[in-house]
Amino acid sequence: MRKVLTIAGGDYDRTQALIDGRITPEGIQLKWLNLPYMEIWKRMLNDYEFDVSELSFASYIIARASGRPLIAIPVFPLRLFRHSYMMINADSGVGAPKDLEGKRVGLAEFQQTATVWARGILQHEYGVDLTKIDWFTWKAKDRMAIDAPRSYRIQTLPAGNRPDQMLIDGELDALICSTIFPSLLTGNPKVRRLFDDSRRVETDYYKKTGIFPIMHTVAMREELWREEPSIAVSLYQAFDAAKKLAYKDLDDVSRQRITLLWYGDLLNEQKKLLGADHWPYGVEKNRRTIQALIDYLFEQEMLPKKPALEELFAPNTLMLE
Repeated sequence: MRKVLTIAGGDYDRTQALIDGRITPEGIQLKWLNLPYMEIWKRMLNDYEFDVSELSFASYIIARASGRPLIAIPVFPLRLFRHSYMMINADSGVGAPKDLEGKRVGLAEFQQTATVWARGILQHEYGVDLTKIDWFTWKAKDRMAIDAPRSYRIQTLPAGNRPDQMLIDGELDALICSTIFPSLLTGNPKVRRLFDDSRRVETDYYKKTGIFPIMHTVAMREELWREEPSIAVSLYQAFDAAKKLAYKDLDDVSRQRITLLWYGDLLNEQKKLLGADHWPYGVEKNRRTIQALIDYLFEQEMLPKKPALEELFAPNTLMLE
């Protein structure tokens, strides 16, 4: 009889085969809950309500390092380059990343993975002193309570303020977004990206660093793993099989199933940059990226010390590819 596990996560092409049952983990029946990210984060990070869930990678690392009873498998459902999600007010006087020093920069939460990556990139690639920026968060309550970094000037925007409108009005000089507000994509002359040619900048960043930023991982209740360690391997293999099915579907351009012109060219460009396994799972294929995020969290004072990378994942998944 299969073990029934609740799993909360997003609906992606790379997880669709798990959601619709084309792929089933060995010995496991998944009850998939497609819920909003913030709901998942709060319920899993604080109350461990699901057997397994997708999680913000930065918040998971903080949670694991602080002893919360969660353990991940090296599956990474969401990844994004972050340069194209930094928006500025055109009249702010910001012409280059270094100009953000002394400015007012909005972000949802300081611990949000997207913002950790963006700050790390600004510091390491452009020499920005993050402690010289006035940070304004717009989430009234974080997904998980953490000690506020002492070296950073962080304030919470009053309830009712719209950060996108504040950027347009010049009340904020810049925003670091996880997803860009629709109001900022309408060609408003008051708003532009910090990096005008962001696709080229992101491509160059990958070529230089080898880092494809990870946003989310998959974690389970540690008690469940200790009871049945094989669950971690079974889940990893199922996620990997679902991803490979998504690759197969992507590669089938013969029937123009996707309503996007030049889709095949875009896919080939992605493979040329990132390789045939262009959304890699596993520890070794992602070691440089994972270590960079650990380093950024420590530098940004959200970890008292750096955990060893291997401590983040179920031991029986460390060598899986």
